[in-house]
This record gives sequence, C-alpha cells and structure tokens, in this order.
Amino acid sequence: MRNVTDRVSNPFGMEPPCDRFVPGYGDANADFHVIGDHPGVHGGTDTGVPFTGTPAAERLQGALREAGLFYTVGDEPEVDRTFLSYLHMCVPADDATPTDAEYTEMERYFDAELRAIAAHVLLPVGERATRHVVETFTARAHRTEIEMDRLHGQEILGSGWLVLPIEDPTDWDGDEAERLVDALLELQSTDYRRETDLGRFLPGGESYHVR
Repeated sequence: MRNVTDRVSNPFGMEPPCDRFVPGYGDANADFHVIGDHPGVHGGTDTGVPFTGTPAAERLQGALREAGLFYTVGDEPEVDRTFLSYLHMCVPADDATPTDAEYTEMERYFDAELRAIAAHVLLPVGERATRHVVETFTARAHRTEIEMDRLHGQEILGSGWLVLPIEDPTDWDGDEAERLVDALLELQSTDYRRETDLGRFLPGGESYHVR
C-alpha cells in the first residue's frame, strides 16, 4: 500500500525530544532514500532541509540531480522519487557530536520513518550512516569493512532493500561525483525494485507487487 500524504517536509509528523531538528524531506512514496548522519555534519540547520546549506551538500545535490533523483537543487529542492533524512535529526548544541546514547534514542524515529517510506534503494552518506544501514538492513554486518572510498557507488543487497553507499561529499576530491552518477544511472536501468507480481494468484487478476 502506498502512502497518501503529499507533505514534503516531515510527512509523518515526527516530534523528536529536542528544541530544533531537521525532519525528513521529499517524496513519501520514494524509491530512493538518502540517509545522512545529523544536521551538524550534513547541513540543514538553517534551512530545515537535509543536505542543504553547505558546499558538500551542494556537491551531493548536483550529483543526484544529474542522476535523475532531483528536478531542482537548492534549499528546498524538488525531488523525484527520493526522500532525505538523518540518523539523528536533532540539531546538536554548539555543533557537538551526538553521544552513542543520543543516537540510540533517536533510532526509533529514523527506523519508523524508513519503514514508512519503504524505499527500494537506501543511499547512506558517510561512514556512520553506511555502518548503521549495513549492520541493520543487510546480512553483511560481520564481513563488510566500512571503507567508503571502496564502497562508494557499489551495490549491496540488503534484507528487502538495495543499499548503495555514498562517500561523504566533504571528502570528494576526484571522480566521486561521476562515479555516483554512473552508478545511479546504471541502477535505474535495471529492475532495482525487484518486485514480484502475485496478482495472478488473486481473484480478478489485479496487480499485487511484493518484494
């Protein structure tokens, strides 16, 4: 069943226990879910939109637009089949890094949003987000070293998701943008949804797709 909300910012009304936060943003029926760390790392403290307001965010947005996941870029980008969110949506005080306990406290909000979106492809950005996604949503937790330069743009088959890690755009110093664009374009040329139509087993033969 697909979502019916047309809200772009915080479509599920998340209310985390903090004064300032950057909620999820984008298409609630997304095929692609871009997952970052927290606003102090990946931007949005002033705009309220993930992956905005920093040069690194602009680099990432530019690559995602070239790959067809964004229609427009900027502080309120127009996305195509894409949702943006953070592991830890609260804005840290004084740009401090959240503690492990704070990440754990926020995990239930992230997990609820991820499962509500139910995107087919998870795009974790940076080491922490990639480590969390690989350990939580794939079967490769104990045999995948989180080397972002090697994992950047490489497909990992998850448990109900396809995972394609993205090296933190702050660290891009070569062809990372081009590699990401090529990987996403190649992915979109395949059956990345990996769905099976069970409608043939139902009365009336209506389509019923499952992963």
